[in-house]
Amino acid sequence: MEQHGDERAMSEMACTETEARSDETILDHLFRPMGVDGVYARTRRYEDVVDALQWLITRHRPQEASVFRFPPVMSLRQLEKQGYLNSFPQLLGCVCALHGSEADVAAAVDRAKQGEDWTRGATSAGLVLSPAACYPIYPIAAENGPVPEEGLTFDVAADCFRHEPSKDLDRLQSFRMREFVRIGAPAQIAVFRERWMKTAQAIAESLQLPFAFDRASDPFFGRVGVLMAANQIEHALKFELLIPVRAQGAPTACMSFNYHREHFGKTWGLVDQKGEMAHSGCVAFGIDRLALALFATHGLYVEDWPRDVRDVLRLD
Repeated sequence: MEQHGDERAMSEMACTETEARSDETILDHLFRPMGVDGVYARTRRYEDVVDALQWLITRHRPQEASVFRFPPVMSLRQLEKQGYLNSFPQLLGCVCALHGSEADVAAAVDRAKQGEDWTRGATSAGLVLSPAACYPIYPIAAENGPVPEEGLTFDVAADCFRHEPSKDLDRLQSFRMREFVRIGAPAQIAVFRERWMKTAQAIAESLQLPFAFDRASDPFFGRVGVLMAANQIEHALKFELLIPVRAQGAPTACMSFNYHREHFGKTWGLVDQKGEMAHSGCVAFGIDRLALALFATHGLYVEDWPRDVRDVLRLD
């Protein structure tokens, strides 16, 4: 696969303008603290850019795509079935609630009044916080029977959560994710991903964002996860579009391009008209990271951004 991004793009990532704008300054202007690292209230200035990015992505949506918007929670059992608990248990957030009799609930309240941990009386509500926008779509697709010859395409989005508290502005615990998902034959997935890598490059260039592409791996858990990550990189199953967001440190993955092979096909019995196992892939947009990349690159005041960038985003 063609590697976009070169030494010129990598050198632009070290531009002094970005370095001069501290993470603290960006946080102060765009967010308000909520008492937990990586969880913030968002200002209108920031949300206007988020809305503009969503519309920009929508304008690139494949015409045949079915649109789904998911809540920030999903079925615990479905996520377990898809293997997330085995691969990324360190990132998972489980929704718990107080169950039992009135006396049981009252006892938990009393513990809180005594300064004790009332949450030890809570048990699973059968829900998890969605770690990615695409996970709920596969069982929905499977319910419709065999995958048609032309394959399936979806536009999905959700508020997501990953338990990785950090003071870094590009590593939010609660964040917005938008994805285009493709289900079909391996060749269809390959064409879809290659086309979207080219489109993503065009989007980044139109927004005048410095970027580079690189192979990547997901943060698999434990020693077995090290081998899984190495396999993912070796077989080029994941690429990321990297943009500078933080004043210091490595550039941030703001988009990813993933080939799942037959993983979700096997999990949910997704087969084509001939009974062959369907493959899947997706392109994921980190909406909050892209918004932060725009502010980090062009400044805190949208009215001072390059006219061409504001035109692309349709920001007056």
